[in-house]
Amino acid sequence: MTEKVHIAVALDGAGWHPAAWREPTARPTELTTPGYWRDLVRAADDAGLVLATIEDALTLEGRTTESDAGIRRDRVRGRLDALLVASFLAPLTRRIGLVPTLTTTHPEPFHLATGLQTLDHASLGRAGARIVAGSSPQERANFGRRSDGPAGFPASGRVEDDPAWEAAFREAGEVVEAIRVLADSWEDDAIIRDVESGRFLDRERVHNADFEGEFFSITGASIVPRSPQGQPLITALAHQSIPYRFAAEHADVVFITPRDAEDTAAIIVEVARAAAEVREESEPLRVFADLLVLIEDTTQQAHATWNRLDECAQISTDARVVIGTAETVADEIRALAAAGVDGIRLRPARLPADLVAITERLVPLLDAAGALHQDDGAPTLRQRLGLPRRVSRFAAQEVFA
Repeated sequence: MTEKVHIAVALDGAGWHPAAWREPTARPTELTTPGYWRDLVRAADDAGLVLATIEDALTLEGRTTESDAGIRRDRVRGRLDALLVASFLAPLTRRIGLVPTLTTTHPEPFHLATGLQTLDHASLGRAGARIVAGSSPQERANFGRRSDGPAGFPASGRVEDDPAWEAAFREAGEVVEAIRVLADSWEDDAIIRDVESGRFLDRERVHNADFEGEFFSITGASIVPRSPQGQPLITALAHQSIPYRFAAEHADVVFITPRDAEDTAAIIVEVARAAAEVREESEPLRVFADLLVLIEDTTQQAHATWNRLDECAQISTDARVVIGTAETVADEIRALAAAGVDGIRLRPARLPADLVAITERLVPLLDAAGALHQDDGAPTLRQRLGLPRRVSRFAAQEVFA
C-alpha cells in the first residue's frame, strides 16, 4: 500500500538557488509586486498543495553572516514582510495554508499573536506561522534594544554548545505560548450581539492572558476575537537536538532536513523521543521533510541548468538537493514517505520555473500513483492536516470548574 503524504512549498524570492534571478524564466523586476506572489501562491493553491511557507528575515542580508564582508550585490536583496504578504493573499486563495516566517526575538509577542489571528480571520482558517528563534548581531543592530543573543553559530555547528542559543529557543517557546494563550483569551461565543439588552460582548468570556515568563509578560486579552482555527498552526524548522525539542514541545508541524530515507527514520525517532519527554499536546507532531528541487524534462537538462546556476553563485543549503525530472523527485518523495514522514516541503530552486514543474508535472504524477492525501474539503488548515480545532483553555476551565 502506498504511503500518503501532504505536499507543501517553501517560497523565497526568485527561488532557493542564489543565482535563480538570472534565469530567463525568472521575474526579477516583480519580486516586490503583489502580482508575483499572487501568481505563485494561486498556482500552488490550484494544484492542491496543503500549505505555502513564505520566507522572511530582519536584515537586508537574510539569515547569513555575509554582512561581515558587506552586502552581496549578486544576490536578490530586499523583500516584502511575510505576514503582510500572507494577509494580502488570504482573500485571493481558496484552500492553501498561508504560513509566513516570524522571528521571535525582536517583534512584540502581542503583535505577532494579533497579526496571526487577523490572518486566520482573513483566510477563513488557513493561517500558520514558521517560528524562527534567535537573532544575529545584524538583526540586533537594526532594532537597537538589546545586546544579548548569539554571536553566530558555534564552531561546532551545534546550538546546544552556546548558552545564548539555548536562551533564544527558550524565548521562542515563550512567544509560542503567548500566541496560544492570546488566541484562547476570547471564547468562541464571547460576541453575543444582543440588541435588546445592548450587549455586544459577554465580558465573562473574554479573559486576560496573565502570561508571566522569563523574557516578557502579558496581562491583557487579545484585541482580536477568537479566529476560525481557535489557534493558528505553529511550525518550526529543526536540524538538531534543541530545535527538535522546541518543535516537540511547541509546534504542530516540524520541518526536517534529512540526507536520505535512512536519516529520515533516525530523525523521526529522535523527534519522537523528544516528544515523549516534553510534549503535552495529545496530537502527535506532524513531520515534513524538506527537499530543494530543480526539475527539467530530462536529467541531463536538469544537471546542465544546475551547473549553469552554480557557475554564477555557489549555493549553501541545509536541505537535500534533488536535481532531475518529476519522476526523480517523485521517487525521492516515495522513499521519504516510506520512512514515515507526514509530508514533504519542496523548496523550488527557481521561481516560477520549478513551482510550475511541481504543480503541472510532479503533483499529477504523485496523485496518479496514489501517494497524496486527498483534500476532503475540511474548512481549516489544522483540520486538513488531521489536527483538531483547539478549545480555549478558559472554556475548558469552566467545564471542569
